[in-house]
Amino acid sequence: MTETGGAPDATARLQKLFEGHRLTPTQRRIAHCLVRRAADAPFLSSVELAELAGVSQPSVTRFAVALGFDGYPALRRHLREAVPGGAAPDGDGSFNEYQQAVHAEIDNLRHLASLLADPAPVARAGRLLAASRPLPVLGLRAAAAQAGGFAYFARKVHPDVRLLDEGGSLLVDRVDGAVRAGASALLCFALPRHPREVVDALAYARGTGLTVVTVADSTFAPVARHSDLLLPAAVGTGLAFDTACAPMLLGRVLLEAMCDALPDAQARLEEFDAGAVARGLFAE
Repeated sequence: MTETGGAPDATARLQKLFEGHRLTPTQRRIAHCLVRRAADAPFLSSVELAELAGVSQPSVTRFAVALGFDGYPALRRHLREAVPGGAAPDGDGSFNEYQQAVHAEIDNLRHLASLLADPAPVARAGRLLAASRPLPVLGLRAAAAQAGGFAYFARKVHPDVRLLDEGGSLLVDRVDGAVRAGASALLCFALPRHPREVVDALAYARGTGLTVVTVADSTFAPVARHSDLLLPAAVGTGLAFDTACAPMLLGRVLLEAMCDALPDAQARLEEFDAGAVARGLFAE
């Protein structure tokens, strides 16, 4: 799927540019910022990029050199040449800030659609989640809503889903309990800002032998190194609080893939619907 001149292509080019380079944590932070601002990345000054990424201006220069460029101006020229038509983003002010946030989320969804052109990673994730009994689903702070929504629907087709949406000293105990009960995989929703205890919990989970499937905002997220299969879905950053339409939709896509891998999923759904009708559960 090609989005001529749009953010999805720009994001893909940026990610390809970073592949194969051993970046420091600070440099990964800059890379993550560029991916999140893919549409206007070629037009940011080194000072602007440093401010957006929360790093020093010399760090931006070292980042460009680490990628093989003479300096940041050379990197920016490379990014500008990669933009189809060489045009700057529209600056006519036709959209207000609320509309801009919606359009940014539409771009995120288009990018997700382009990633799903290869369904193999999601299909693999669906099989892993379907086979895990029980299935622990982890999401803390900003990601708790995504994890909770997934777990709510997953329980309708999966026999044992365990939501891990509270941190603290009991989190590892709950991971251990899932492992003792026979779990083989763990699903994690990880969104910025990334809680340190989520990173630690994933490292611990992998140490117990669990296969970690993660939905994260970027392949540069700090949870990436502790994930066996990471599925990226960008968040919107144009408002005071991040928006997460793409991660939510990716969660529903994972549910579909899991249902495809559960032979009795349809029967369970029909059983639930029949019970709901008998109880008068929903207003018609």
